Amino acid sequence: MNPGEQKLAGGLYFVATPIGNARDITLRALDVLATADVLAAEDTRSLRKLMEIHGVSLGERPLLAYHDHNGGKMRPRIMAEIAAGKSVAYASEAGTPLISDPGFDLSRAAAEEGLPVHSLPGASAVLAALTMAGLPTDRFLFAGFLPNARGQRKSALKALAGVQATLVFYESPKRTAAMLADAAEMLGADRPAAMCRELTKRFEECRRGTLAELAANIASGPIKGEVVIVIGRGEIKAVSESVMTEMLEDALKRMSVRDAADIVAEGTGAPRRQVYQMALKLGQGDEPEDDG
Repeated sequence: MNPGEQKLAGGLYFVATPIGNARDITLRALDVLATADVLAAEDTRSLRKLMEIHGVSLGERPLLAYHDHNGGKMRPRIMAEIAAGKSVAYASEAGTPLISDPGFDLSRAAAEEGLPVHSLPGASAVLAALTMAGLPTDRFLFAGFLPNARGQRKSALKALAGVQATLVFYESPKRTAAMLADAAEMLGADRPAAMCRELTKRFEECRRGTLAELAANIASGPIKGEVVIVIGRGEIKAVSESVMTEMLEDALKRMSVRDAADIVAEGTGAPRRQVYQMALKLGQGDEPEDDG
């Protein structure tokens, strides 16, 4: 699209930007950056540099800084621009907006005011790491950054121990060794994992192994660059009938027979039909079972 040929419709445009390699940007993203009435960014310097690399002129258009520290002040201005019919393009410092990024409040505010919101998908460190890690991707949970304090970090990991999904975390290079050691303790030393860093950059690296192996490997020497940790799901251990009964009794206090059976079956790995029959007897209900 020739930027001068078509005016961008009013609304909020979330623009994904490269996470390392400046060429990892879509043609549509460049079109929007070239034609939006107003630009906003978590880091205005990074966006200016990216636009310069790709020959996109800012001209006289405003470029607003929008981040955690000024969101409360800048959000009303941005909403006012959109309400007036202008197009506003927002870019995070790197990657897809709203993923470990302050854009969430912008998205929510626009939705609450009934203003148009558009997504321009693109680079994401979460998805790049999942692609490289060699771990199941059919179900995953992105948990962002864990707490800095070790006690809080271990508590957060413990709460995730039973999640039947691949876990994805962001981490700083200085805390990676400690985080992996805590993960090995709280999630299991033999749990498969991968440490990905400098994604899409010259020194891109992905180390794979058990949590214990990775913790020892990283502890042996410092690492540099932004880090993504991917941890495989834990194995579901066999649960006795008495324990399953206790789980069902607890679940039935809060939900229907069918929902209780679904939750317990997923959490224990037991056949859903078997769990449903147990729940039906405990709940003394008469809900017909479906085939799902």
